[in-house]
Amino acid sequence: MRIVVQKFGGTSVATAEAREKVVEKIAAAQEQGFQTVVVVSAMGRKGEPYATDTLIELAHSVCPGISAREMDQIMCCGEIISAVIMAGTLQAAGIDALMLTGGQAGIVTDHNFNNARIQKVEPSRLLYLLKTGKTPVVCGFQGTTTDDEFTTLGRGGSDTTASALGAALNAQMVEIYTDVDGIMTADPRIVNNAKILDMISYGEVCQLAQQGAKVIHPRAVEIAMQKNIPLIVKSTFSDMPGTLITNLSKEDTDGIYVADRVATGVTYMNHIAQIRVSLGDNVACDAAFKVFKAMSDHKISVDLINVLPDWVMFTIPQDLAETATKILEKNGFQVEAVLNCAKVSVVGGGMREVPGVMASFVEALAQHRIPIMQTVDSNASISVLVKQSDLAQAVTALHEQFGLASV
Repeated sequence: MRIVVQKFGGTSVATAEAREKVVEKIAAAQEQGFQTVVVVSAMGRKGEPYATDTLIELAHSVCPGISAREMDQIMCCGEIISAVIMAGTLQAAGIDALMLTGGQAGIVTDHNFNNARIQKVEPSRLLYLLKTGKTPVVCGFQGTTTDDEFTTLGRGGSDTTASALGAALNAQMVEIYTDVDGIMTADPRIVNNAKILDMISYGEVCQLAQQGAKVIHPRAVEIAMQKNIPLIVKSTFSDMPGTLITNLSKEDTDGIYVADRVATGVTYMNHIAQIRVSLGDNVACDAAFKVFKAMSDHKISVDLINVLPDWVMFTIPQDLAETATKILEKNGFQVEAVLNCAKVSVVGGGMREVPGVMASFVEALAQHRIPIMQTVDSNASISVLVKQSDLAQAVTALHEQFGLASV
């Protein structure tokens, strides 16, 4: 069997008109000789009646501290409604579709409600349905435990569902349908000459996602990468080819990595606070441990970490700044919280061991008099902390500096 997994996001299934476009994509794949497994997200976005955020608000209106288990039960409802409606739409179009929950499709998870991890996928039922000519429509974002508890996979979990099913079924590809034509070199709302990438490596797209780009869930990419299953991000509403995510060149002959260019994209995260902690007369290593242990104990995730003899600096989401400051002051530290910051990153698998990349990065910001508050880098990315007010100019300057308008 030649299998393709097609995942459709919330905007793709939100209206009758959009669902007709989904039917066209599924029918086109089947006409090309593929057997299709369809994965759907909840219908629409926040404020719409069956969107996940709307269901969350409903539960919180009854009990702000409602348990994670109960929250998962209501959050699963959005995808169930969506899958039933999509299966019905396909049946009306003459396609023999069958709706399945995540658990019915064979997705078994741990008991970590709200952010469960897939432990295994048992594909036998899906394979049987495909062999009998049916089109499974699977609820994304969810699975069940071994004792039949509903669980959800965390935000972006429908991408993870599609990738996990693709890996279990040895699919030819996994198509991620959304409302944009592919992965772009930068946010087009900030950079007016941002381009759609025709191809990007697994590693690069993971970096983009981890650094703030809302392109695809990193866990979905990691699963596909394990079996080298190509991912394609494309639009439900156009015939554009989209962006291919893979390790291989288009020719798929010599195992050539696609990331020959120094930079692939520029992305950002905003509403960040920088926390500066004075270690005073404490032994630096002991004091630094105490700082990060305090954050860990209160489940505050830190980023952009610098440890100096007298200071520790890191960043956190701005809405946690007051809480973090109070915790650290209770532990005897002097703390300064700098609000209204943003993290800007350049990502590219080709920057590894290339001299002058940092110099070019800093030059782009210096030319626009944008102060750098903090830096961190890896083999595939360079990130800086800047003032929120400098965010748009920094993204635009870096996009131009690394020639991303001409990819």
